[in-house]
Amino acid sequence: MGTLGKAREAPRKPAHGCRPAPKPRLEAKPASSPLPSQPSLAQVTQFRMMVSLGHLAKGASLDDLIDNCIQSFDTDGNLCRSNQLLQVMLTMHRIIISSAELLQKVITLYKDALAKNSPGLCLKICYFVRYWITEFWTMFKMDANLTNTMEEFQELVKDNGEELHCRLIDTSQINARDWSRKLTQRIKSNTSKKRKVSLLFDHLEPEELSEHLTYLEFKSFRRIAFSDYQNYLVNSSVKENPTMERSIALCNGISQWVQLMVLSRPTPQLRAEVFIKFIQVAQKLHQLQNFNTLMAVIGGLCHSSISRLKETSSHVPHEINKVLSEMTELLSSCRNYDNYRRAYGECTHFKIPILGVHLKDLISLYEAMPDYLEDGKVNVHKLLALYNHINELVRLQEVAPPLDANKDLVHLLTLSLDLYYTEDEIYELSYAREPRNHRAPSVFKNYDHDQDGYISQEEFEKIAASFPFSFCVMDKDREGLISRDEITAYFMRASSIYSKLGLGFPHNFQETTYLKPTFCDNCAGFLWGVIKQGYRCKGNKYFESR
Repeated sequence: MGTLGKAREAPRKPAHGCRPAPKPRLEAKPASSPLPSQPSLAQVTQFRMMVSLGHLAKGASLDDLIDNCIQSFDTDGNLCRSNQLLQVMLTMHRIIISSAELLQKVITLYKDALAKNSPGLCLKICYFVRYWITEFWTMFKMDANLTNTMEEFQELVKDNGEELHCRLIDTSQINARDWSRKLTQRIKSNTSKKRKVSLLFDHLEPEELSEHLTYLEFKSFRRIAFSDYQNYLVNSSVKENPTMERSIALCNGISQWVQLMVLSRPTPQLRAEVFIKFIQVAQKLHQLQNFNTLMAVIGGLCHSSISRLKETSSHVPHEINKVLSEMTELLSSCRNYDNYRRAYGECTHFKIPILGVHLKDLISLYEAMPDYLEDGKVNVHKLLALYNHINELVRLQEVAPPLDANKDLVHLLTLSLDLYYTEDEIYELSYAREPRNHRAPSVFKNYDHDQDGYISQEEFEKIAASFPFSFCVMDKDREGLISRDEITAYFMRASSIYSKLGLGFPHNFQETTYLKPTFCDNCAGFLWGVIKQGYRCKGNKYFESR
């Protein structure tokens, strides 16, 4: 028996015989397996910084760390020691204390210095705050509490008549700084959906297409600032983090675009040609060391809406399937993305990492290490580890991609990726291209034992038993027999109604060879034969005879 499957098939092994690539959605969770043993650049840098910090690297009180940062400046405002601790403290302090609270501690130190008549210390404190304002001005743009506390500090300094100090902690120049990080446009649920089909795909060669996708990816990746990673750690989410949300939206958009470009073709042969071209795009992305977009493209090709297309896959050459298998193996999540990490570590110069993997590493470090040590000291080792992993990602933004992008094509491609399709709509399109019931004639054959083109009402009732209600009138001529055309129309009608209702058929049968004696769950009869003795439901292991 060949009753049809559920309205949406569960993700399964692709028809191309390769392991599904990890989905491109980037909400990161703590990794269950340890990080690779081979030291990364971040780990090497961290070791050097630990050595340079001396006794502070073993842990220090928050007051000691703040004092050490202030003492990094001389009375002329010059750095008289390494700025490494300054960088770590001003970027990572929110792990242990809010920016407003940190500034409040600095204000307390300034008041104490005034009380002790220590103008040199007051001056160093102001130089420290000036450094904070100059190097990390975005914090004062984004944090209202910090801004309010800064105004309190400015009033204190002004009341004491310290004109030089007032100039040092002036924040008026922040408003003049270019704020280029636009907020992500949030699409409301009732927004009219624009159906776009990209003409660029047909006119661009795989190399050009991969280069322009890489340009878009790098542009999005470059917008993610150090503070965005810090906000991600503090909030454990990318929500309210516009630049990360934009990066994730781009990745998911590319994955959906890949699926839709394949499904937009009316015939299996044409769909296979699109599939092959995207494999070539993936190869170029690999050469460009753009792993994030590579993940999106392979994720789209391995999505169940594409992998279920058996007729399409039959037109895909073996060598293309082999490349896809190699790509999915490269991006596999097995052993904590070991294959990807190895390949990524061997790359030099320009490269774009899989953002989700590295966000997962950050969360792993954040959760695994305590903020404070047993003696109540700040865990400086944790701050350094997080700082260096983030800094390694930020430094990648300084290396421009080795390509020239046409700005007009970039604009058109950006519009093409703005599809606004839902998962359900993509599945509907997939089933419209290759319906589940395309094997209905073979199902009919299994009940039409004498091969005369008709089955009896009794035989039809066995088929209809898999449905909760009838979909159409059978045996219209009332001759007591049901024709092949009538049973095909029955399945087509059933498929359409169940799809609209969001329901699934009770069973999803596939022809099966049983290796031990098996009995039919319908008639209790023995399943005879050497191979392919009957059918088995993929969902609940229900057996059915032929």
